[in-house]
Amino acid sequence: MSLVSLRTSRPRAVAGVALAGCAALALTTLPAQPSASAAAPAGKPGRLDHATLPAGDGWGSAEGGVTGGSGAAPERVTTVTDRAELAAALAAPGDEPRVIRVAGAIDANADDAGNPLDCADYARDGYTLDGYLDTYDPETWGWEAEPSGPLEDARIASAEAQRERVLLSVPSNTTVVGVGSDATLLGATLDIRGVENVIVRNLTFEDTFDCFPQWDPTDGDTGNWNSEYDSVVVYGSRHVWVDHNTFTDGRRPDAEQPEYFGMLFQQHDGQLDIVRGADLVTVSWNVFTDHDKTILLGNSDSASADDRGKLRTTFHHNLFHNVNERAPRVRYGQVDAYNNHYRQDAGARYGYSWGIGIESALVAEYNAITLPRGITPDRVIHQWTADTAMTERGNLVNGRPVDLLDAFHAANPSNTLGDDAGWVPTLRRELHHPLLIPLLLDLRAGAGRL
Repeated sequence: MSLVSLRTSRPRAVAGVALAGCAALALTTLPAQPSASAAAPAGKPGRLDHATLPAGDGWGSAEGGVTGGSGAAPERVTTVTDRAELAAALAAPGDEPRVIRVAGAIDANADDAGNPLDCADYARDGYTLDGYLDTYDPETWGWEAEPSGPLEDARIASAEAQRERVLLSVPSNTTVVGVGSDATLLGATLDIRGVENVIVRNLTFEDTFDCFPQWDPTDGDTGNWNSEYDSVVVYGSRHVWVDHNTFTDGRRPDAEQPEYFGMLFQQHDGQLDIVRGADLVTVSWNVFTDHDKTILLGNSDSASADDRGKLRTTFHHNLFHNVNERAPRVRYGQVDAYNNHYRQDAGARYGYSWGIGIESALVAEYNAITLPRGITPDRVIHQWTADTAMTERGNLVNGRPVDLLDAFHAANPSNTLGDDAGWVPTLRRELHHPLLIPLLLDLRAGAGRL
């Protein structure tokens, strides 16, 4: 069967895609890309260092585009192999373009000499998990108030000690790019905060974890453990391109974590957050896998002063594999999600994929969705705020067309989710038939595929 991909700027053009009998899949409009093995070796700059976001490639390309560190002088191209080198390269003075090339695996939980740090190394003022559990057990502490007092203060001080190691601030006009197929940031947060023009490519982000989650008995009906640290945070920044990365809990899957007070001891927060006035972001050809709360656009209903008219983001050609929710959850922003694959395996926890929040304007078109038995299409959408709307069309569930909004309304007849997001995306450089998407992303998405 030949599934011809289509280059277009209007979503309705996909209706013209031809389906004809043939043994091969024709990928005729895809630009040729060398394999990861063709990338330059460590220490020798290669073509990825100076890549820029192509014109017309999502919201990131609007109003000037994303060039990152392209054109950096040779002395501002640095290859890093440990946390100390990475932190120094990010902190180097000046706003001129810089390229930081990550070679091999870098663990953010390490001291300046490269020695690994564990949670006990960060503990301050007598904090222990056993002591925290004893002190704030709801049977004695109760359910009406958040933890307070000396041991909660010790938890906060301990968390700050870890934060100083794992949170790495990215300056303007920067490209952070992996070398080859095995560049990995372990336990790190790339914090893109209040800056402009940043590219993050070809990296595996693994196990961004919080040693010191907070117990909050007032969170919901049963209380909850809340953690810090996302793998990538875009906070109040403009013109950001996140491309060909892999995000995973890796060595610390939630399924292997204990429960305390009847709730999962959750040490992971999000994989990618775009918040507090961030704007003009393209997220493309990534793999998001095995995670709970995956992507958040807008982190508060009350952030309208920062977020209204911002958070414009495009998600295309991303694989979401066994993620429980937030793929993405949207507040305020005009968000375009097309040609992604949402794949859940039997037994994997699943809440929803598209979360519709206050003043959100999500357009979700021509995506492939693969669900196991027992998960029905109406669960793909979750409406968080009444009287909101989204545009949804051209999506396939298990290879068949399904009107996901109709399915949602049939299962939730009292909900008030409209069918028009109020805008039409035009910044789509390539649009593929959704039947092609699962195979295409298996071949091309994620780190090590450039």
